[in-house]
Amino acid sequence: MGIKAIEDKKKRRSFIALTIVSFFWVLPIIWVVSTSFKTEAEAVSGSLNFIPEIFSLQSYRYIFTDDQHNIMHYVWNSFRAAGLHTVLYLVIVSLAAYAYGIMRWKGRDKMFWLLVSTMMIPVVMNLIPLYSLMIAFDWLNSLEALVIPSLGGVFGIFLLRQFNLGIPGEVLESARVDGANHFQIYFRIVLPLTKPALVVVGLFAFMTNWNEYLWPLIVLNDDTYRTLPVGLALIQGNYNIYYSRLMAATVISMIPVLALFMSAQRFFIKGISMTGVKQ
Repeated sequence: MGIKAIEDKKKRRSFIALTIVSFFWVLPIIWVVSTSFKTEAEAVSGSLNFIPEIFSLQSYRYIFTDDQHNIMHYVWNSFRAAGLHTVLYLVIVSLAAYAYGIMRWKGRDKMFWLLVSTMMIPVVMNLIPLYSLMIAFDWLNSLEALVIPSLGGVFGIFLLRQFNLGIPGEVLESARVDGANHFQIYFRIVLPLTKPALVVVGLFAFMTNWNEYLWPLIVLNDDTYRTLPVGLALIQGNYNIYYSRLMAATVISMIPVLALFMSAQRFFIKGISMTGVKQ
């Protein structure tokens, strides 16, 4: 058997294995979508059928027309908070990554790894200090409480810095010889080259803020800025869980993130493949 035939056989085995894994990964999502189209009686019956016996849109009608917990209100709040957070986060981490990856200054690497070490601090340890700051700034029940506290995330700085370290030094040096200052190099050279990595960081930032449950639950006490994860908990009911309604709301919550990921998929894959860990 030739080398090419052996490689093709390995590829087929890998494809089959990945297909099986993907099937089991997608199975819960199929069940969620299926349950959202079931009647409440069928949803709580305990049957594992993936095709509804009675195809019903009752749950979707309810979550779109419920005056007390309207799903689109929660979607808009989450989209507004996650979108604004992502834009501000990309500005901050891209500037910080430029300072840590492109600029040369004494103690740069030590300061960077000290910053990275803060990632080992459990998130829950920051809840009380952050909540105290929200009270001091009078940001409880506000959009600022959803957007600003998580702008200090270090992961985006780490990822973009590793990408910046891969930019050829000759390109940067030629720009300096031509008289470009740091801001010109940042806007005209670094940002265009790091576009795939920026997409990766932006997707992570958006999804993290979009899926955040504990922090919005703590800082929001009314429905004005309440986000989708908290809204899902309210939709399911205080005493009874309405499974079909909850699954319908879950399907709606997945659509924006899936659409965003699919539209940026090629940049996401390129950014992951081109971002390495360099010293």
